[in-house]
Amino acid sequence: MNFNLSQMPDRFARPRTSGLTMVMDKGLSINEAKNFLSVSYPHIDIIKLGFGTSYVTPDLRAKIELYKSYDLPVYFGGTLFEAFLIRNQFEDYISTCRDFGIDYMEVSDGSITIPHAEKCGYIEKLTKYGTVLSEVGSKDAAHIIPPYKWIELMRAELGAGAEYVIAEAREAGNVGIYRGSGEVREGLVQEILTQIPAEKILWEAPQKAQQLYFIELIGCNVNLGNIAPTEVIAMEAMRVGLRGDTFDLYLDKKPL
Repeated sequence: MNFNLSQMPDRFARPRTSGLTMVMDKGLSINEAKNFLSVSYPHIDIIKLGFGTSYVTPDLRAKIELYKSYDLPVYFGGTLFEAFLIRNQFEDYISTCRDFGIDYMEVSDGSITIPHAEKCGYIEKLTKYGTVLSEVGSKDAAHIIPPYKWIELMRAELGAGAEYVIAEAREAGNVGIYRGSGEVREGLVQEILTQIPAEKILWEAPQKAQQLYFIELIGCNVNLGNIAPTEVIAMEAMRVGLRGDTFDLYLDKKPL
């Protein structure tokens, strides 16, 4: 870091298994990605090529290689997995990931219905090819999943081999663990945390208020995802108490 400050939180260093920042790339050009990495690289853990953008992204292979040159895992958004699956192209999905050197894979069912045992089967199969992230929650705001079901699904998917479970929010942060207004469903989150280890959950939190909630609840080493490239530095400052919202979070006493 650039300065010596006392009373700073113990932020885990990269490579880390907790305290992850997952950034969503929704269509950066290669030059934009280079500029973004030049500033934010030390604070990023995973790159997601959002939803199905990888299908229409020019120079996709070059972009993936750029991220990999920084030792950053890259994965295709869960919507792309679902697009392959609904077309009966699961094996093609595996081949595509291998062809592009993708060894992180997201299994989701936010847009299509997959029997849960079948979803866990896909997770188990994909663990043979790399690290699996599984997403829990629907993209349909009208589909409300009760807390006990979230816990049941998360536990089963971790048991099937998922390295992390992703708590669904979409890129806007207005479904799943959030109400339509973006407000956190606090009772749901806190009940999930009674049964599922925090270090195994990647909370999608694209909005500042959502990021703040989880930092205050879990601490600076909470796993946060769907972060915009332009927000990485600001969020890292908030994680360590160097933004007004978290300024007093780690201080033993108020300064004179």
